[in-house]
Amino acid sequence: MQIGRPEHTNNGQQQRFRLYSSVFPSRCLSVTPAARLQATLDLMHEVDSTARPADAVVSTWFRARRHIGDRDRAHIHELLYALLRHHARLGWWLTKHGRQDMPRSRLLAWLALDGGMTTDQARGLFTGGKLAPAVLKDHERALLAKLQGCTINHPAMPDEVRAECPSWALEPLRRRFQDSFGREMAALLTAPPLDLRVSPIKSTREVMLGALRDLGLQAEASTIAPYGIRVEKRPSLASLPMLKSGEVEIQDEGSQLVAMLVDARPGERVVDFCAGAGGKTLAIAAQMSNKGHVIACDVREGRLKRSAERFRQAGLHNVQTRLLASETDRWVKRHKGGFDRVLVDTPCSGTGTWRRNPDARWRTPEDQGLDNLLSLQARILASAARLVKPGGRLVYATCSLLPEENEDQVTAFLAVHPAFRVVPLQEAAPQLANSAHPDYLSLTPARHDTDGFFAAVMRRDAAPPNQEPLA
Repeated sequence: MQIGRPEHTNNGQQQRFRLYSSVFPSRCLSVTPAARLQATLDLMHEVDSTARPADAVVSTWFRARRHIGDRDRAHIHELLYALLRHHARLGWWLTKHGRQDMPRSRLLAWLALDGGMTTDQARGLFTGGKLAPAVLKDHERALLAKLQGCTINHPAMPDEVRAECPSWALEPLRRRFQDSFGREMAALLTAPPLDLRVSPIKSTREVMLGALRDLGLQAEASTIAPYGIRVEKRPSLASLPMLKSGEVEIQDEGSQLVAMLVDARPGERVVDFCAGAGGKTLAIAAQMSNKGHVIACDVREGRLKRSAERFRQAGLHNVQTRLLASETDRWVKRHKGGFDRVLVDTPCSGTGTWRRNPDARWRTPEDQGLDNLLSLQARILASAARLVKPGGRLVYATCSLLPEENEDQVTAFLAVHPAFRVVPLQEAAPQLANSAHPDYLSLTPARHDTDGFFAAVMRRDAAPPNQEPLA
């Protein structure tokens, strides 16, 4: 069975967002087009002024504005994310015409480049009226005039600008994809579908597919993830009662496949060492039919508290959270060799999630440097490996597309931990075909229509005495 869907080769026209119509009147919308533009500008300023990820900022912003209807929220969200996905190219156009790269300038440039908005049309929206953007200034009208007839791409753009790729990642991604570089970068600029995972504790995929279709949604079973559902047109999440009941969780199909590789069995002892918000923990605990013991570890207390609420909502009672001071917390040494399965989903550059989190490409890994991130990943993997008992399974995973964070980390780990060996993907999960690597799970947006994920399965053999101490 093939992982994902057939490769797609969208050209430039197919990649362009058609948002122009969303800023003109429609009888089905509750606020004016001008008000939607101003709301988008307000939200852009929020995203630009905080270090928090855009999705978290957007969620908080809309929670404080519950009066905004679902249709309007969808328009604002789509326009904002189009601006985020075209950040580098919009900046290039503004620089070309001597304009400062600010939210309002970006919005005007996008409306002209993607939708062909003219100065006269813009005047009808940028009126300065109640809830409307301020009246256009002379230099803004001049910008719109200069951009007439242009599109978002230009032959003079550097490769990294056209690909919306930060300079630190350009060469590593070129080496990784070679002839497929353009196709993969184009796929990272598309909007992802909504993937759901059904909780087998509470329902079945067939029942949930029926319930989603009854809501008027186009929902299909995922290609390979056994509990996955793909919804093609993203609905308002508030309109999905099965999310509130815990019958389904939002989880990319690639992430579901990573959790599946843990292959946790009922009654086993399992650790999710970098659990974060608990998405993979939920999938693992459900695999175990609520039997056995799963420990969700993380160094961030807030995320663990939120994950604990998700576990309760999902009806899982075989999960415990554990706050760690660091990757070498004393708890790890006290529990060495005590677990059947250990998942190490390490912090990474997040390059595989750029289509879902387009702002992330401009936030990481400059915060700490790629070299520092690689060092942290190696320390986390080495420490977590101590928890695996002889014969147990260790799964190292990232949402990165960079070999330095993936295959290279596994190679370096095995060189100094001879008690572990790779379990080839065909042996670990023979149902997974079409991986971009013969031995590891390697998923890419263009090839598999998932986020970019990597996972290596390793088994701890029974080491001879004193060969590799667990401590």
